[in-house]
Amino acid sequence: MAIDLDISYEDLLAQKLADVDPSLDIREGTSIIYNATAANSIEIVQMLDTLKNQIDLVFADTAPREYLIRRAAERGMKPLEATKAKLKGVFNVPVDIGERFSLDELNYVVISHLTGYEYILECESFGEVGNLFLGTLIPIEYIDGLTTAELTEVLVPGEDEEDTEVFRERYFGSFESTAFGGNRADYKEKVKKLAGVGGVRVYRAWNGGGTVKLVISNSQFDKPSQTLVDDVQEAVDPLDAQGEGLGTAPIDHIVTVFGVNESVINITLNITYQAGWSWADIEANVQQVIDDYFQELAKEWAESEDDNSSVVVRISQIEYRLLGVAGVLDIADTQINGGTSNIAIDSEAIPKRGVVSG
Repeated sequence: MAIDLDISYEDLLAQKLADVDPSLDIREGTSIIYNATAANSIEIVQMLDTLKNQIDLVFADTAPREYLIRRAAERGMKPLEATKAKLKGVFNVPVDIGERFSLDELNYVVISHLTGYEYILECESFGEVGNLFLGTLIPIEYIDGLTTAELTEVLVPGEDEEDTEVFRERYFGSFESTAFGGNRADYKEKVKKLAGVGGVRVYRAWNGGGTVKLVISNSQFDKPSQTLVDDVQEAVDPLDAQGEGLGTAPIDHIVTVFGVNESVINITLNITYQAGWSWADIEANVQQVIDDYFQELAKEWAESEDDNSSVVVRISQIEYRLLGVAGVLDIADTQINGGTSNIAIDSEAIPKRGVVSG
């Protein structure tokens, strides 16, 4: 007989008392039988609750992080570790590899030279916090002749340790497609594990037999820097030994990595303003709302299982979202890129806000 793990104390006690000979005293408070049965029912309910909790621990849909990691390890999976951001630093003099600088509460170390007085610096702190600050760097130790030092660009975004629910979703997703020997799932799984990568699309025979094209976005779902593209190329199939199997790509696969393109979307708005409001009052908020919408589309691009699908910029979505901006009373007749129709962007591109006029 199946055990009802969710049975309440009251129901269990009632079941037990129902089985007692009706000639015996089972009154609450005065009956030895009642008191003994009540105490026993409490213990059983506590035991059933413990058993239910133990069962929840071992199934992936209910397991807390510690036990989810143990379950996923049986499939050779583990949460993606936190990574450090890499940023471009521009100086007025040459600096040595290993020189350290600070900005706000974070420290950075020079790890490689780009060109001229430009260098790659790595944040010493793990996670997305390393992506947050650009600006003037302060040398931790004196550097002769240094008068300007600036962090100007995030080259490879830092990432926090993989969230539990994201990891849980990835675990269940691993049952839907099997990564094996350079198939599509294999490329996606391995490339997405690389630091700074948010999404990847895979195209076979794009330049003849045996060639593979990878199009990536960064972990913030933006167009990646050339540095990140180069890092992924080196990890998957180094350019100086393409097809040799020295990266994660199988031997004889000639892989070329590209960054996702950006399709500029210009928007013309016909806004009815609330009393006392003007375009100058709402422009910054309107731009932020559009940027947030485009970011959602870029994430949709990165997470799509169909590598040939396009994201669609929809006028109705733009208008709906802008109606929530303070100062906007109504909006109609919105145009994108000069037209009144939705725009399906190329499958290798994500939208980028261009000129917005109201």
